[in-house]
Amino acid sequence: MKIFVINSGSSSLKYQLLDMDSSLVMTTGLVERIGEAMGKVEQKNWPGSAREQEIREERPFSDHREAMMTVVELVTGQDTGVIASRDDIDAVGHRVVQGGECLLHTTRIDDEVVEKIRSNCPLSPLHNPANLVGIEVARELFAVPQVAIFDTQFHQTMPPEAFMYPLPYDLYKELKIRRYGFHGTSHRYVSQQAAQMLNKSPDQINLVTLHLGNGSSMAAIRHGQCIDTTMGMTPLAGLMMGTRCGDIDPAIIPFLMREKGLSKEGVDALLNKESGLKGICGMNDMRDIHAAIAQGDKRAALALNMFVYGIKKYIGAYLAITGPLDALVFTAGIGENDDVVRRQVCSGLEHLGIVIDLDKNTGRKKIATAVQADGSQVAIFVIPTNEELAIAQETLTLLS
Repeated sequence: MKIFVINSGSSSLKYQLLDMDSSLVMTTGLVERIGEAMGKVEQKNWPGSAREQEIREERPFSDHREAMMTVVELVTGQDTGVIASRDDIDAVGHRVVQGGECLLHTTRIDDEVVEKIRSNCPLSPLHNPANLVGIEVARELFAVPQVAIFDTQFHQTMPPEAFMYPLPYDLYKELKIRRYGFHGTSHRYVSQQAAQMLNKSPDQINLVTLHLGNGSSMAAIRHGQCIDTTMGMTPLAGLMMGTRCGDIDPAIIPFLMREKGLSKEGVDALLNKESGLKGICGMNDMRDIHAAIAQGDKRAALALNMFVYGIKKYIGAYLAITGPLDALVFTAGIGENDDVVRRQVCSGLEHLGIVIDLDKNTGRKKIATAVQADGSQVAIFVIPTNEELAIAQETLTLLS
């Protein structure tokens, strides 16, 4: 069975075609700058596919439909394709950011599901509308089953004391203001991989998973189920991130509006796009921050220290609710590739039974790797995430 995985953003379209019979990634690609004067498409056909090559083109894409048509041409083209026609695709799996309280599980898409996704747009005004565009275009182009997998679904097992905010309860009933959490597909995938590495079934393990990248989140997992996560009603909450502030005193918002004359849109842009690592040192790429630290940049060092400190605080908090921990799991761009961050996060946690082996930790990790020291009570895993594979597996399981 060949499954086409689509992640449609506001101005981008990420895709991957997987042959689930052979577990082969046939092709993967990204269209960027949709709607701008000049867009960009990159596609890599993987070894073992019908036509191994890399394709890079620049051309304008007026909208997502044109971008999707271009993708279909590349995937099926005589000189660029890995399949003969779009009819060779058996199903399409879509990443959808916000499922709200009405879409709790992986769901086959029909008109009713589309309207439910649309009803959740106020909860995710940047992401759900873009996800919907991808769904609508794909339904036009592919006469096959289409499935939605939600970022929020893994976190639906949180108890009310974890997902409720201490606001008037009527606001929850009316507007569904609550903690939803995101990166759920990634947290679920690495938790399943960790269970295999521990030689246990998923319902037997307690984990803290750390999805660390330009967007970062953590999850507390008890007996294989998420019981808390750092992101909230939106992806702005929780950890300090590349350009997002994470948790701050909410009274700062009216203070900024009053003292700086900022509009609500101005405050929203400041907190989402100008804060976090970038706000402290002017850089949001951790590689640049490490290079600046090596040159003696004190604000870069402060940004790194703040990032690590916030992670450590959440590890401590989550240990209080998970019970005895089986493993700490690092994943995503920083988690997989930045041995300095991993080392600093674990440093000083020895009293909690978390002891990292500096030699095992060294370098980027392209495969799942255990980096704990001998005698560490808690395993420390670096597990590359694979959200596209997880979406394809969810799609296959549902349709089977």
